[in-house]
Amino acid sequence: MTDERSAPAGARKTPEELRSARWFGPADLRSFGHRSRAMQMGYAPEEWAGRPVIAILNTWSDLQPCHSHFKTRVEDVKRGVLMAGGFPVELPALSLSESYLKPTSMLYRNMLAMEAEELLRAHPVDGVVLMGGCDKTTPALLLAATSMNIPAIFVPAGPMLRGNWHGKTLGSGSDSWKYWDELRAGKITDKDWLGVEGGIARSYGTCMTMGTASTMTAIAEAVGMVLPGGSSMLAADSGHIRLASESGRRIVEAVWEDLTPRKIQTFEAYENAIAVAMAMGCSTNAIIHLIAMARRAGHAIGLADFERFSRKVPVICNVRPTGDTYLMEDFFYAGGILALMNQMREHLHLGCMTISGQTLGENIEGAEVYNEDVIRTLDKPIYGEGSLAVLTGNLSPQGCVIKPAAMDQKFLKHSGPAVVFDDYPSLKKAVDDESWDITADHVLVLRNAGPQGGPGMPEWGMLPMPKKLLKEGHRDMLRISDARMSGTSYGACVLHVAPESFIGGPLALLRTGDIVSIDVDARSIKMEVSETELAARRAAWVAPAAHYERGYGWVFTKHIQQADEGCDFDFLRTDFGAPVPEPSIY
Repeated sequence: MTDERSAPAGARKTPEELRSARWFGPADLRSFGHRSRAMQMGYAPEEWAGRPVIAILNTWSDLQPCHSHFKTRVEDVKRGVLMAGGFPVELPALSLSESYLKPTSMLYRNMLAMEAEELLRAHPVDGVVLMGGCDKTTPALLLAATSMNIPAIFVPAGPMLRGNWHGKTLGSGSDSWKYWDELRAGKITDKDWLGVEGGIARSYGTCMTMGTASTMTAIAEAVGMVLPGGSSMLAADSGHIRLASESGRRIVEAVWEDLTPRKIQTFEAYENAIAVAMAMGCSTNAIIHLIAMARRAGHAIGLADFERFSRKVPVICNVRPTGDTYLMEDFFYAGGILALMNQMREHLHLGCMTISGQTLGENIEGAEVYNEDVIRTLDKPIYGEGSLAVLTGNLSPQGCVIKPAAMDQKFLKHSGPAVVFDDYPSLKKAVDDESWDITADHVLVLRNAGPQGGPGMPEWGMLPMPKKLLKEGHRDMLRISDARMSGTSYGACVLHVAPESFIGGPLALLRTGDIVSIDVDARSIKMEVSETELAARRAAWVAPAAHYERGYGWVFTKHIQQADEGCDFDFLRTDFGAPVPEPSIY
């Protein structure tokens, strides 16, 4: 689209201009304390004096399988920092394990973002290496780095190796849902299920399908915050060790260059991110996180921007769950993110500066595709439009999202009677009742599962198929909620209905038996209920009781924005009050 550099290099910093010099440099009593405490830890003045202090925000924990290699990988980052003449300091940060964190990791994305921002603001650091990858850690760390705006580089955890069971390739998440339905339908045994359980995750790293983890790390690279090719590097590959070290070396140079996130994260960079997400068959969660990230950078990205790119950028990445065969390991061997971006370069702003110190166009120049069935050409896509579609109508006036490339195409245009549930336990009980009088033409609806209703907007949106229908051979039906769903999920699931039902959005007014219609091509969703009847229902609606009366949950409830606004806290907007000042040293 453009070949002009968006952030030309300027004058290099001097040691006296380093942010950390405010802590360590002055010949006064306060700085004496800073220096003496560094010496207490065994560091000589030669190790920090006049050198960039590089924070390494490490989201490792013993309950974070995606990041289990970070315990040692952080040493590789430190090695790179030291090689480049920097002083590395590891700062542990909240670890948001998608597998274990309840009620949902989304409840705590903003907590990590706030913690990381304040860690950087309060400490004597000049730049930061962000170590993340599991779904919410990537956007959370980038939200923090963008708001703090010191030089930053992101090191993705990387996808795990492909799974295996009885000679079949397994994809995390996607095959969990698939074989769970087969077990419920009586097609496989409990012993089979145990084999799937043991074979689906064979190494450290994130989900190896195109779930939220790989979606968000690809977005981080597309927006310019990852070294070239880093987002598709496998966690267990030795190249990942070299990526960690190289990132450590590069961040030191970025500090001297004063290459900050906001110089990289331009509006055009976010357009690149949206285009890449659409081409990759991205997770539906990408919309929420990208909107929040862009707005932290000062850009009014919204659902309309996703819809704009959805209409013109086809899905060319043949990776599950949008694709039908391949996984991230295959994508990596096929050329990875650089090859994909080179294939779709006509849809990208090639002049955007990246953390590598080069433009996006320079990063992808000459990147080759080694398997054209994994990474397709634009004229031979696996789906003719982008991964996601935004629907609006009287059921969701602020918009909702569906993933048309990963669903039974017969539901792209569908009308049917709603079956409405107010909570997830009631839904789970109903779908296991084999005597339930339900057909595949019905529309399953779950409400009170949004940002406030969940609380935290849990990944309940891939509503379970009724057991009766599974045994009849059905594997998809139209499902609607104000929840999210895992990026590894699939099916005719309408998600992120906004405004959510818990605060009185139209979904709160829907009743069992009402006819619900969607038309993905027309981008519409509606309930066939008159405005007069809806007004009467609205007048009778009673707001549910709040989930929290104290603590972080109370803050979340009071300040969380809706899905179409990125689910950020309102007080973290760039236009909310004066900029946060640097901390006083005295």
